[in-house]
Amino acid sequence: MQVGLIILCLAYVLSQFFRAFLAVLAGVLNQDIGASPDDLAFASGLWFLTFAAMQLPVGLALDKIGPRRTAAVLLLAGGSGGAVLFALATAPIHVSLSMVLIGIGCSPVLMASYYIFARNYPPARFATLAALMLGVGSSGNLVASYPTALAVELIGWRSTLMGLAVLSGLVALGIWLTVKDPEPVETEEKGSLFDLLKLPALWAILPLMFVAYAPSGAIRGLWAGPYLSDVFGLSTGQIGQATLVMGAAMIAGTFVYGPLDRILGTRKWVIFGGNLLSAVALAVLCLWIDQGVWTSVILLAVIGFTGATFPVIMAHGRAFVPAHLVGRGVTLLNLFGIGGVGVMQIASGRLHEGAAATTPGTPYVIIFGFFAVTLAAGLVIYLFSRDSVD
Repeated sequence: MQVGLIILCLAYVLSQFFRAFLAVLAGVLNQDIGASPDDLAFASGLWFLTFAAMQLPVGLALDKIGPRRTAAVLLLAGGSGGAVLFALATAPIHVSLSMVLIGIGCSPVLMASYYIFARNYPPARFATLAALMLGVGSSGNLVASYPTALAVELIGWRSTLMGLAVLSGLVALGIWLTVKDPEPVETEEKGSLFDLLKLPALWAILPLMFVAYAPSGAIRGLWAGPYLSDVFGLSTGQIGQATLVMGAAMIAGTFVYGPLDRILGTRKWVIFGGNLLSAVALAVLCLWIDQGVWTSVILLAVIGFTGATFPVIMAHGRAFVPAHLVGRGVTLLNLFGIGGVGVMQIASGRLHEGAAATTPGTPYVIIFGFFAVTLAAGLVIYLFSRDSVD
């Protein structure tokens, strides 16, 4: 099982890479195939929306056929196939279609790991294990920064994507050969997604799940690149270095949050406090939008660090899900988390388009302010949630 989890972690590295690499490729894709920041915002949003929509069938597949076949088949067909299509792209629409395929391929990877954690390990360890997988896997976020910019400069973006297609196929094969499905749950109880939606405890958690990952996910995944280029004139390599700092902060935040629920004896207030700090950092960035490069990079890092509550929110919701619905439970939570990024990424693209004719910093004040307001709204609803510590 340990080897299988390592391979799943490598697959999650790829998933993190694919959701974040467009920020670094923005310049060359605009030059080579005419893809504007708004086109890439749409393509990035499609990745997240496709990933989110897949959570319902993925959850059913995890409960019915297990994580091995679910993750291996989808990663091979979608991840590898989508990377090939991206490498052959000649127009922005091809990038969008490839991101849809890649979203399908990446959709089961993290949830396959979480399913194994929920079924094979004590509930009290779920948040720590979930954060560990998320933190290690988030190294893909780092690879999608300066190393990708360097690879693009050395061998071109098309060869880079072809290499990723081959790697995705090899990882899918590794999942098929090494991952072992947990023993099926012996129960007479039947259940469906609708049974989960009848749980009142989840409804105060799901709105925050919808908005909490969006600021760091959308900014690191796309807007950091255009923002730093438009406002400060940074090159592709410099943007890669800046996003490397934000990506490292997101990973550090994930590891810090992982054990805090057990240390402090609360999940609710760990989550609330972290996201409140993230909303404050977003507001400050709006006020200091063109104050200086390092001021902006530091604030982006703070947003990434404080916003890394995803695994703790997942554990909070998981505590209210019955054992025979674990697969559908964690994927429902993930649907809201990833779907929120998709919806807000597409919305932010429209906001950017509407303000593009103004001063360089104005579109980003609007976008980051939008993230701050929606996060604050999610926190207000979350105040009514029940705490949970196993």
